[in-house]
Amino acid sequence: MTYLAVPIAADNLDQARQQVKAALAAGAEMLELRTDYLENLSVDLVRNLIAEVKASAGRQVPIIVTCRDQNQGGVCPHPAPLRISVLASALKAGADFIDFEFDNFRNVENQERIRVALSQSLTGRLILSAHNFKTRFANITKLYRDILAVYPVAIPKLVYTANHINDCFAAFDLLHSISGEKIVFCMGQAGLISRIIAKKLNGFVTFASIDEQTATAPGQLTVEEFKGLYRYEHIDSDTELFGVIADPVGHSLSPAIHNACFADKSMNRLYLPLLVQGGQREFDLFLNSVLSRKWLNFSGFSITIPHKRNALNYVRQRHGLIEPLAEKIGAVNTLLIKSGVTTDERRTNGYNTDYAAALDAITSRLKIGSDGLNGLSVAVVGAGGVARAIVAGLSDAGAKIKIYNRTVERAEKLAAEFDCDFAPLDDLQSLDAKLLINCTSIGMHPNVDATPVPKEYLKRGMTVFDTVYNPVQTLLLKQAKKKRMKTIDGLSMFINQALAQFKLFTGQTSNGVLMRKIVSASLSSKK
Repeated sequence: MTYLAVPIAADNLDQARQQVKAALAAGAEMLELRTDYLENLSVDLVRNLIAEVKASAGRQVPIIVTCRDQNQGGVCPHPAPLRISVLASALKAGADFIDFEFDNFRNVENQERIRVALSQSLTGRLILSAHNFKTRFANITKLYRDILAVYPVAIPKLVYTANHINDCFAAFDLLHSISGEKIVFCMGQAGLISRIIAKKLNGFVTFASIDEQTATAPGQLTVEEFKGLYRYEHIDSDTELFGVIADPVGHSLSPAIHNACFADKSMNRLYLPLLVQGGQREFDLFLNSVLSRKWLNFSGFSITIPHKRNALNYVRQRHGLIEPLAEKIGAVNTLLIKSGVTTDERRTNGYNTDYAAALDAITSRLKIGSDGLNGLSVAVVGAGGVARAIVAGLSDAGAKIKIYNRTVERAEKLAAEFDCDFAPLDDLQSLDAKLLINCTSIGMHPNVDATPVPKEYLKRGMTVFDTVYNPVQTLLLKQAKKKRMKTIDGLSMFINQALAQFKLFTGQTSNGVLMRKIVSASLSSKK
């Protein structure tokens, strides 16, 4: 079993009572009393706190008592003798676990006091912890073995900062390769997924905060996010993994909609936010690491900024299948991992669902068929991955396209590929098109007061399509509506491409109404 533990990080007893009540109401499976946060720390204070927790729980909730050394992440500078006295008294008061730093445990005097306290407890156990707040451990497996060599019945806790998502694989390998109780995960945004899939990999504990304000470590999710967004209670060793590869990725609504749709279909699948920073090299290393670990059970990815081109190159270099349309567009937004009998037979296939999603959004709003796009004058702002997909689709339909971009050379290159016109952004002042499409991220949250096209350039009779979906009503669309123009929001395209991705991931049709409901609720909650 993997416990979902909630740290109680309070300055005083009253605040601790409130946090305990909130944690239990949220569904905490374990409580960690971070007594190093208490300002007037004493043995009696901790004993009273444990008694109150046991009385108020109403159910059996395991308790960890931690009094962290300030040099290793503790808050208040409590002296070592007091910290050890607190841990010893916690065991007498009925704490199930005490957490003590491995480095400090190697001190003979400290170790003797802890051992004596444990010998006097019938059920209390020791967690020996090691933290690296800067980077990976030099050899995490050796450190794990060193802990057990000193105290064989300890539960090792090994936590380090992941400066890149690729740093997480050392933690995954340890969880997978060695049986027995252990707590292993990574801190920081790049390490977020290690907290979520700790349950899949049979970690003993993973930690969640009551809310963002009470988080005790970087990258710590809330209980609500664990249980709602990431369906924590349904994760097991057989859970199939998917995710969105992006940088940044925190704003993505893909985990919300795909996890909701997996739940709707009662599928044992989980969709994760995958922060892959860097360029082609880092992207390749991430996918190679995934492919070489079949036991992680990753099966597919959504790909977005800035990796759509990297994804295409990856599949090409490894001779995977590339959908002809994606090859023509020159960008991949969906990857599937196809498994063979052996690891060597695993390969990636690339697709692009942006193309059809955009055209469906346009034709639905204009109430025309695809043949109605023939000869339509279209101004496309931007020359990135989304622009490539839309230009390819409109070009196939016979539209008359002009691409505007800040870097004129990129606009020129894209225009040459699809036999259309191009111009610098300054030329937007003489804009003359029936359909204007923003394919840049300008106006995306949090920069909601920005627009790629000044309002004075918008002309009546024009339809304006903004591919940004957060917020749904961008400044560009608001200004277009004031001039009584038809508008198309990015949410329509986002839902369309997500429906197509879900079909690729699962072979089943998803619920578009549910997707739109989830996105709308998520966007409203962030306002």
